[in-house]
Order: sequence, then C-alpha cells, then structure tokens
Amino acid sequence: MSPYDKTSVGDIEKAIIAANLGVNPTSDGEVIRISVPALTEERRKELVKDVKKIGEDAKVSVRNIRRDMNEQLKKDEKNGDISEDELRSQTDDVQKATDSSIKEIDQLVADKEKDIMSV
Repeated sequence: MSPYDKTSVGDIEKAIIAANLGVNPTSDGEVIRISVPALTEERRKELVKDVKKIGEDAKVSVRNIRRDMNEQLKKDEKNGDISEDELRSQTDDVQKATDSSIKEIDQLVADKEKDIMSV
C-alpha cells in the first residue's frame, strides 16, 4: 500500500495494528506491506461470531424501525388521519416487510458463515 502522504505511513501502520485484524504491517518509510496469513480455524470462528453479531444488530435495527412505524400509525389513527382498517392493513404491511428483511438478513448471515468456514 502506498499512501499519498508519505508522512502518514507511521500513523497508518499503527492504525492497522490497533485494528487487531490479525495482520502485521511492515514499512520501509514509503510503502506499507501487509502479509495476510491463511485463516486458522480459530480465526474463522471469530469471524463467524462477528458476522452473527452484525446480523443480530441489523435485525434489532429492523425491529426498531417496525416499532417506530407502528407507533406512528397508531398516532395517525388516533388523530383521525387513517381509519382502523387502514391501521390494520398498514400494520400488516409493516410486519410483512419486517419478516422479509429479517429472513434476508438470516440468509445473508448463513451464506457468509458457510463462505467463511469453507476451506
């Protein structure tokens, strides 16, 4: 890797080490070389764990959006902006979108886990 600003080579090297990516950068003052070792079984399991956490965070975000939408729909119904039937219909639509998104997240996590664990 050749940084545009040669004075930042040391900072970049320190940042790569601090990121704890399992790589060891070396530099000659102008170029940073990063040796990427083959993934060990232990490192693969760590990566899968990280992927699952990211997937769970994404599902929590989707559920929070669903909650916010349902609250807004209830306010709209209370204010008379939408009818009770519209509230039910739109709440069902929000739930379907939530279920679809969570299913997609689960599939992406499963695919990535399979990808990481394959040698």
